[in-house]
Amino acid sequence: MYKHNNLVKGDVVKQLLMFAFPFIISNLIQTLYSVADMVVVGRFNGTVSMSGVNIGGQVTMILTNLAVGLSAGATVLIAQSIGAEKTKQMQKIIGTLFSSLIITAIFMTVFMLVLHDQILRLIQTPQESFGEASSYLMVTAIGTIFIFGYNALSSIMRGMGDSKSPLYFVTVACAVNIVLDLLFVGVFHTGATGAGIATVISQALSMFLCIAYLIKKKFIFDFKLKSFMIDKIQLREILKLGVPISVQNLIANLSFLVMTTIVNTIGVTASAAVGAVGKYNGFAILPAIAMNAAISTMCAQNLGAGREDRAKKTFITGMIISAIISYSIFILTTLFPTEILGMYAKDEEMIRTGIPYLRAFSFDYLLVPIAFSMNGLFVGAGHTSYSLFSNILSGIIVRAPMAFILCNVAGWGLFGVGLAVPLATISSILINLWFYFSGRWRVSTISFNEQDSDELLNPM
Repeated sequence: MYKHNNLVKGDVVKQLLMFAFPFIISNLIQTLYSVADMVVVGRFNGTVSMSGVNIGGQVTMILTNLAVGLSAGATVLIAQSIGAEKTKQMQKIIGTLFSSLIITAIFMTVFMLVLHDQILRLIQTPQESFGEASSYLMVTAIGTIFIFGYNALSSIMRGMGDSKSPLYFVTVACAVNIVLDLLFVGVFHTGATGAGIATVISQALSMFLCIAYLIKKKFIFDFKLKSFMIDKIQLREILKLGVPISVQNLIANLSFLVMTTIVNTIGVTASAAVGAVGKYNGFAILPAIAMNAAISTMCAQNLGAGREDRAKKTFITGMIISAIISYSIFILTTLFPTEILGMYAKDEEMIRTGIPYLRAFSFDYLLVPIAFSMNGLFVGAGHTSYSLFSNILSGIIVRAPMAFILCNVAGWGLFGVGLAVPLATISSILINLWFYFSGRWRVSTISFNEQDSDELLNPM
């Protein structure tokens, strides 16, 4: 029988570490999906294919974060329900999440298959890498249903306090992804297309492994066709919490996409360099991202149980742990930028071009532990709309405009584009400090409804 993990009792530090560590490793391994694509393609096909995978991958990441956002809304709802010991609606929350994500995934797949080339033209994809980016994006768009499915499943388990199970599935899937990358790209020479196929197969595997495990453990949701129902009450709650997270993820991705567009006008070498730094950054900020999610879930359970003291201690503890790791990464990045970029390709011009960008970008590692940990507390408290406002400030008002100004107006090139990232994080920290000390984050935004809803839709 699958059981949830109660995070409202016991030592806060020990529980946070035990919950966050599998989360960190899981995110680390999941990031290997795209990094494996980048490294293998860079080694066997060069910077043109590398640029194509980077650009196509950034567009795909927008779809991924849409699923992550909606799933995160359900995670908070599930975690607070567990903390408050009001779990009658749990199955309806899960069924509603799965059903709504399936519908969304189908729509987004069709949208991307029809308009993928137009999107790539819109972001000024270099002509040399346009074909590779187009094929990679088209293939990964077909796998949207698997992206949505796995993220929904892992978010539900984490909301129930289980961060270990998703780790096992993503580990197997990542190993398969690397083997398939080497086979399709290295042996069959299929370039970005092969890398995309490897990624889709691996994502499908992780989703089906997860479903099989939960069925065997007699999970609260049985995955039968009749159980895929949309409960309007739960849908409203999921959307209230999840849409702001999805939108803020979209804004963050779009702001980085704007930065990519600015860099694309410089040339394919600059595009490849920014792609390499982007993949490295995916690893570098993983501890802060994982701690953000761990803080969010643990705070949600504790706030649902009325334990504000434990929620605040969780936030502070998580921020300290995240800072220790992130500051160490900053030091390594400062000391070994050439070696870091050299892991992705041996192109000396790409490495030389990317070093200033990496040095400027790396200052963000000193800031994200603060910004992400505070955001985790606010999301766990249900204040996803505030989190959206903070992200609009940093992403749209600061990051994207500063990248353009520092690169094109000030003439700082890639160094200016990279510097826009920590400047945006500083703006987010300042507004977060105001929200925290104002005490507004304490106001509850989640209401529980234990009554059965007769407003059910069966989309299956």
